[in-house]
Amino acid sequence: MQVDRSYQCKDVLILAYQSFGVLFGDLSISPLYAFKSTFSGNLSNYQSEDVIFGALSLIFWTLTLLSLFKHVIILLNADDNGEGGIFALYSLLCRHAKFSLLPNHQTADEELSTYHNPRYSYRNLQSPTVKRFAERHKKAKTALLLLVLFGTCLLICVGFLTPAISIRSAIEGVKVRSSELHYGVVLIIACILLVGLFVLQHRGTYRVAFMFAPIVILWSLSIAAIGVYNILKWNPRVYKALSPYYIYTFFRDARYDGWISLGGVLLCVTGAEAMFADLGQYTAASIRLSFFCIIYPCLVLQYMGQAAFLSKNFSAVSTSFYASIPDSLFWPVLVMATLAAIVASQSVISATFSIVKQCYAIGCFPRVKVVHKSKWFRGQIYIPEINWVLLVLCLAVTVGFRDINHLGNAYGLTYMSAMFVTTWLTALIINFVWGQSLVLALLFALFFGSIEIIFLSSSFIRISKGGWVPLILSVIFMLIMFVWHYGSRKKYLYDLHNKVPMKQILTLGPSLGIVRVPGIGLIFTALVSGVPATFTRFLTNLPTFYQVAVFVCEKTVLVPYVPQKERYLIGRIGPKSFRMYRCIVRNGYKDVQKNEDDFENDLIMSIAEFIQLEAEGSGTLEGSVDGRMAVVRTSEKFGKRLEISELERNGEASSSMPPTILNSSKSHILQYLQSTYEMESPGSTLRRRVRFKLQPDMNYRDPNVKDELLELVEAKQSGVAYVLGHSHIKAKMNAPCLKRFVIHVAYLFLRKNCRAPAVVLNIPQTCLIEVGMNYYL
Repeated sequence: MQVDRSYQCKDVLILAYQSFGVLFGDLSISPLYAFKSTFSGNLSNYQSEDVIFGALSLIFWTLTLLSLFKHVIILLNADDNGEGGIFALYSLLCRHAKFSLLPNHQTADEELSTYHNPRYSYRNLQSPTVKRFAERHKKAKTALLLLVLFGTCLLICVGFLTPAISIRSAIEGVKVRSSELHYGVVLIIACILLVGLFVLQHRGTYRVAFMFAPIVILWSLSIAAIGVYNILKWNPRVYKALSPYYIYTFFRDARYDGWISLGGVLLCVTGAEAMFADLGQYTAASIRLSFFCIIYPCLVLQYMGQAAFLSKNFSAVSTSFYASIPDSLFWPVLVMATLAAIVASQSVISATFSIVKQCYAIGCFPRVKVVHKSKWFRGQIYIPEINWVLLVLCLAVTVGFRDINHLGNAYGLTYMSAMFVTTWLTALIINFVWGQSLVLALLFALFFGSIEIIFLSSSFIRISKGGWVPLILSVIFMLIMFVWHYGSRKKYLYDLHNKVPMKQILTLGPSLGIVRVPGIGLIFTALVSGVPATFTRFLTNLPTFYQVAVFVCEKTVLVPYVPQKERYLIGRIGPKSFRMYRCIVRNGYKDVQKNEDDFENDLIMSIAEFIQLEAEGSGTLEGSVDGRMAVVRTSEKFGKRLEISELERNGEASSSMPPTILNSSKSHILQYLQSTYEMESPGSTLRRRVRFKLQPDMNYRDPNVKDELLELVEAKQSGVAYVLGHSHIKAKMNAPCLKRFVIHVAYLFLRKNCRAPAVVLNIPQTCLIEVGMNYYL
């Protein structure tokens, strides 16, 4: 027990050290601009010690209440299997109440090991009245989804505002020592750093990530030391400002101007949301340890030091941070500030990629290409389209806002609005998930929500001075998300309404009334039951299909990750002689898709396991069963049914014939054409090639099982084709004008300008078959 405890302590310390480079960069650089933005307005006319101390008291208690108590002490407990963020809260709410608008939910999804958290045992209690009301009314579910989407859109705006304000604030320190330096030079340097930061995103951070934590730790300790130096040199009495009494004197003296200045005070907590949003890479204990021991005391000492300096040098308020640095330390601190700003920006950009990926996973964002390389850290992704959009927006606000205080107004309003959304979602978690009383949930929402509303009311006064930019962009992003969600849901309902009844399929007989050719056909569909109209449309135009047909449904379950053993749900469609199967691939909203080679091989292994387990009897299935569907990878015998051998890659094969088509039932001409296409196809030489064979020592009770497995292996050897629907969307003739505009203009515009399904699924063009379908929504 003592050994286990020592290992746990060691793990916590390691995670606490690593968390500095990801979670606290944004929060740790807030001293660069907090005081400067606070005194940017008419408050600069109040040059008294009481006003300085009042501003410090406001910063201290804001940092304590919103960062320490709300996020570190309370919010870190609202994790979803260790994951945090707005989507984690939404996922918890949807699993513990019927709030989800995802259309293809199955009972088997609730049997996933990550679906129910043992800490939340209140799901069996009687549902509260508010919960029952929300479950019965679709408008309440839609309102909740819109709230979540608005919060995520705000965080996307943070993705380009953070690099802009942090790097620009760090670089502007040069003007303190070089006052004759032109403003344009500072702007050019900031833009060069920003362009370099975004251009290098596709390479990942695995090579330099080890430097992030030391940079932030060194930066935090440095600003703390500077703070102590300023306290001792300028005003040791500054500790008195920690008393809330100075907040009263602040508003008594400054009145309206003091209230307006709250828009600058709130910048001291920008970055606090990252502690919860990026929780999945660390643990609550490690984050609390880092915050309590390093970040919080260092920030408090730095703010106290700035206040002590300003109480004697108020004329330097516009450059309070850099002006308070001792001359001998100025340039080293400037370099560290720039590095800390880059680290903070990198973390926020990576978090933005993750947020967009989560929106895409639940059908609320147009199709984008998600890149993840095996040598990257878990959860680290890159989305090219989002990267360039963020770069353009970041450069636009950097150049467009000549006054950095306007940039601070936009940044503070965005962050505080996102925190307000999180507060109300957490209140729902307290009531619906934790099972606490409605009164306690309302107390939480009213206490922290009232504080945030006060700050927001001040920020809204500054809308004309920069605050309008994130609000307009957030509304635009939210409209894009909701239009895509609306169109995708309508398209799914159309598929559901027009699916082919099983009785009609069964009357066709084993051959389905068509010619069956060698190979495997993967028909992708959003349906989890029935046969999609895409399949019958294909047969109508071309009355032939592959000897093995597999209906594949890739869907998202509202859990962060689905264990690999529970990912595939396999079943059979019709009698065994039909050779038709269904495969439901379940992904979590943070899962990253593997390449198509692994998918093909995993699919074959899963179907082979299902065939064997089905023959042994349903009582021996080692997993969850949903009708005739089964989770087969949990079987102890999984992977032992077939023998796998690695083949040479195409580029290394003999020039006469690729090894993957030897002994194929295709003619020599078809084999030669396939070889030529695959050689010319970009990236095909990198595909992993394997050959499946039956285990020679395997005993089969039923000879039909051996025949079915042999047919499956031969079909895989002949080749795999991917059948996707190529949909043409139209609104019904009698649809309202608004709906016709949404479908014909907004939704079709998004479809034409996003990635094709085949690109998102990494399907090689030589294996792709698209079937045209008309949708009348």
